[in-house]
Amino acid sequence: MLKLRYLYTNEDLAAMILCNWEFDEDSLEMFQYYRISSNAVYPFRREGAAQLLRFAPAAEKCKENIEAELAFIAYLRAEGYGVMEAVKSKRGEELAEARTPWGNYYASVFKHVPGVQIGRAELRDDIVFSYGQALGRLHKLSSQYEPAGSKRWSYEDVLMWIEEELANYPHETAALREAERLRGYFAQVPKTVHTYGLIHYDFECDNVFYDEATGSCYAIDFDDSMYHWYAMDIVQALDSLKDCIAEESDEQKKQIFIEGYQTEFALTAEDEAILTACRRFASLYSFVRMLRSIAEQWEHEPEWMVRLRERLSRRIAEKSSCFDMDVQVK
Repeated sequence: MLKLRYLYTNEDLAAMILCNWEFDEDSLEMFQYYRISSNAVYPFRREGAAQLLRFAPAAEKCKENIEAELAFIAYLRAEGYGVMEAVKSKRGEELAEARTPWGNYYASVFKHVPGVQIGRAELRDDIVFSYGQALGRLHKLSSQYEPAGSKRWSYEDVLMWIEEELANYPHETAALREAERLRGYFAQVPKTVHTYGLIHYDFECDNVFYDEATGSCYAIDFDDSMYHWYAMDIVQALDSLKDCIAEESDEQKKQIFIEGYQTEFALTAEDEAILTACRRFASLYSFVRMLRSIAEQWEHEPEWMVRLRERLSRRIAEKSSCFDMDVQVK
């Protein structure tokens, strides 16, 4: 999540950055449907087709990570996997570096994928099966992937970043202990081609689209991808699915998802064993990102920022409450 200072909508900035690509002039009215979280995303059209401009301050991102993300997406597309397609700029670049009056930004444009978000679809058994199958195929392709250039960061890099950030919050001792605990735990877990690789990390219902016409799924938003155990993706997807269905259907839909997954990639005993640790990693990572986001505070903040700060503060408190619950991660 970006710092609060970057969460303001800025259509002038978006329009300035978009000039690096071809676009339909009359489609800038679509900017009103923007969203900003880890990136600013503004929709527009090119020759009548929907596309998305994604950008973020250079100070908030690592260029090598973005280049590695784009390379992985290109690999997946070449393998016939349903994924968003990056659009080259007027200069032939998938990643543009834009100098603006508001600072320097990294930007990319993607074609809109077909279908509707899984979370907004009627979660029939065949859709849940396809959802699991899509994740299994992603992990199968990841297990065969060898990057030629920049490499995405790993869970170890994330833990290092967490510890560096927590140095700015000396009172957050429980969070630091949790990072140390997770580092020690994962250091003992074997890494094999069947259990560990480049994961999506955010394969949740709002980042996967189901296309009724083809009966297949399309994944978007690889911005958080990292090297981790495949179990990390599985637990995140299942937790997201649980939030979208009735409680009485949870176990049935979970099993259908797993069945779909296993048609493409095996689920190992090692995956099952580290699910709790993966959940705690996600909680800690989310905690630190939110903590960092709201650290700066100003006088006379707009009402939306006050409400967002309050909401994030509650979530921070919820996540921190379990850091010292167990002596060991199981």
